[in-house]
Amino acid sequence: MASGKPKKKNPRLASGRKRARQDVKLNAANTSLRSKYRTAVKNVEKAVLGGDKAKATDLFAKMQAVVDTVADKGIFHKNKAARDKSRLSAKVKALAAA
Repeated sequence: MASGKPKKKNPRLASGRKRARQDVKLNAANTSLRSKYRTAVKNVEKAVLGGDKAKATDLFAKMQAVVDTVADKGIFHKNKAARDKSRLSAKVKALAAA
């Protein structure tokens, strides 16, 4: 019987082997940036839920830079980044108004 995943085949051509090596590095870099994006968004949401106005505005400013960087690199779509920034901005403004 076959085990879960099929075995990955090693590329024969040198260009294919190089591509596989590059993919490992790119995957690690993209995973790291994706994690940084999600962490930045979560931190702002936690500050908003905690009701800490100063901390929320500070974290929001930092989050915008991370979100823009990740969107420019194409890891998340630009519209998703804009949507996340817009929603969090509204939450921070509502907190400041309250």
